[in-house]
Amino acid sequence: QVQLVESGGGLVQGGGSLRLSCAASGSIFSINAMGWYRQAPGNQRELVASITSGGTRNYADSVKGRFTISRDNAKNTVYLQMNSLKPEDTAVYYCNAWAVLRATMAALRYWGQGTQVTVSS
Repeated sequence: QVQLVESGGGLVQGGGSLRLSCAASGSIFSINAMGWYRQAPGNQRELVASITSGGTRNYADSVKGRFTISRDNAKNTVYLQMNSLKPEDTAVYYCNAWAVLRATMAALRYWGQGTQVTVSS
């Protein structure tokens, strides 16, 4: 199994910054894409940003120019630097990873438990 542990959420004023981290652990052979999703009350979960093992990044239009995703492959960790935060960024942020287990060599999708980000106006 793979565990994803997120950290870095909290309360921040509009215009402020937060950095989310997500560390994957377990019997991992490799991790392909990693990413961040978010879900606000009453809304569907949506992709915020993703990054492949090779470093190719993809962002939602709503966060382009404000958020930056990065990863440390040696640490199986993905980060989300969030700048110029807006109240509409308020949501629970979930880490996501496509990981290959040593035992099965099959790629499966794993989710973190979520971390709350609240942006005040």
